[in-house]
Parts: sequence; C-alpha cells; structure tokens
Amino acid sequence: MLEEVKLYLNIKEGHTYVDGTFGAGGHSHMILSSANCKLFAIDRDPNIQKYAKIIKNKYCSNFKLIEGKISNLKILLQNNGINQIDGGILFDLGISSMQVDNAKRGFSFKIDGPLDMRMGVKGQTVAQIIDESDEKTLSDIIYNYGDEHHSRRIAKAIVNYKKNKVIETTLELAGIVRSAIGNKKNNKIDPATKTFQAFRIKVNNELEEIKNALNVAKDILAPGARLVVISFHSLEDKIVKTFFKTNSGLNSNPYRHSLDVYKNKNRNSEFTILTKKVVKASLEEVKVNYRARSAKLRAVEKINNFADAA
Repeated sequence: MLEEVKLYLNIKEGHTYVDGTFGAGGHSHMILSSANCKLFAIDRDPNIQKYAKIIKNKYCSNFKLIEGKISNLKILLQNNGINQIDGGILFDLGISSMQVDNAKRGFSFKIDGPLDMRMGVKGQTVAQIIDESDEKTLSDIIYNYGDEHHSRRIAKAIVNYKKNKVIETTLELAGIVRSAIGNKKNNKIDPATKTFQAFRIKVNNELEEIKNALNVAKDILAPGARLVVISFHSLEDKIVKTFFKTNSGLNSNPYRHSLDVYKNKNRNSEFTILTKKVVKASLEEVKVNYRARSAKLRAVEKINNFADAA
C-alpha cells in the first residue's frame, strides 16, 4: 500500500519520519524518495541488514536503521538524539513476505522448516512453547490469538502427538491441525492458518507490542505529525481502531444517527482521525501481491492544540 501510505503520511521536506517495521525496506525507500527528509527505520530482525545497506548507500545520512522492538521506540530514538517526530510514524504490522518465504524462520505451513516463528533471535520458539504447555494452555493460545473455534480439538491432537514425539517442524504441526479438524479441498483458507497465526502472535508478544508502540508513538509525535498503521487481521485492527477512537475523543458508543460520531468532544483529545473508514488495498495491488488482500490502513494526525478538538 505504498501510494496509500504516501498519501496519509503526507511526507514533507525537512521533516523526520519513522518506519516502525522496516522489513525489506519498501516503505522506507518510498518515504525517502518522496522528499528530502530524514528517516529512522526500526526492526527487531537482524536478517534485514542487507536491505538496509542498499537504502543507506543511496540516502546516506538521511537514513538510519535501529535494531529493536517498536514498543521501545521512544528509548531507541532518544539514544539517537531524537525526542520528537515532526513528520510521522508508520507501523506495518505482522510479518513480512521475506520472513514467510524463508523456510528456516518457520512461519509457513506450506514449506518445511524448524518450528520457530520468532521475529527476532531472542526468546522461546514455538516448538518450545508447545513442548512446555499443557492442553488447556495450548487451547487458550489457539483460541485467543487465532480465533480458532476448533482450538480444543487441535490442542488435544497436539498433546496426543507429543506423547510419542517432540513437535519440531512446521509441516508436523500443520499436519496435526489438518488431521484434527479436516482438510477439505473447498476451504478458502488452509485449516492450519489460524493456529499458525496464534502461535506466531504468542511467541512474539505481538498484541502487547502493538499496544505499547501506539502509546509511545502518541507521546513522541509533534503537533501536526501523523501516525499511519497497516494491520492484517482483526485482533490487530481492533487494537488500532480502539486506540484511535479513544484518543480522538469519539463517543465510545454513539447513537448511530448522531451527527457527532466523528466530531471530537473531549478537550484532551490527542488526534484527529483521517480515515473514517478503513482503507484497503486496491484491486490492482491485490492482483500483484495477493497478501495485500488482508491489509487495513488507518491514520490519525496529532492535534496542534487540544482546544481545537472542542
């Protein structure tokens, strides 16, 4: 969603921006090529250094990559002499295509690899979590983070399987899930999709990362700066939507015919919402990049003066 990000981030000359999820650098390159600005890119995956070098060679002092989590954004920027962002911050949540396509990272249920799924290099792997968890814990993870209604059946199948063998690979886990709930050919999505999502979110503590990152972004954005977030599933989008509404002074449960649904009432409002409806990828982009079909973009702008929200 390069064009949509460019539009809502409103990239300006001389301003400073943050690409909170660098990945392969697509958004970073777009931002830097749009204006003579500075960009700090954040990513906890050390494997993206080769992509950062390409951008660094082209944009030199205008670009810097910082390894770390988005929840630590404020500290990471302060360590680099930045206390406030006057341009904007972008969070492109979830995993990148290069991570999914790398079998060694263990994100995909379509190719065999170690059952890892860590975005960084620290912490437990999914294989370790599964090995150390009982049936109820596994069921809760799959249900709460994957919205999988067959979670109990899947958890039971996992526990029965690991009685005889430690589950170590992606295809092992995918096979267990499919055998537990069926693998009909007419299914729109693979039966293992939600379970893999659940364990990925769990192992990377993704939902808490998002919540913390949004609060940090609110603190370091200067008046007039923007926050743009792209999410890929309902759990992420719900967090972003709720945060934006809460911090934009919108009624939590307005009368549906009220004219004040999108009028800020709270004098302590921090943001103005720029996307009253979620922005989705164009049909043209989805044809080229099928993964973009799930992308949802929301954007806000930091209010210049809280009194303006009245």
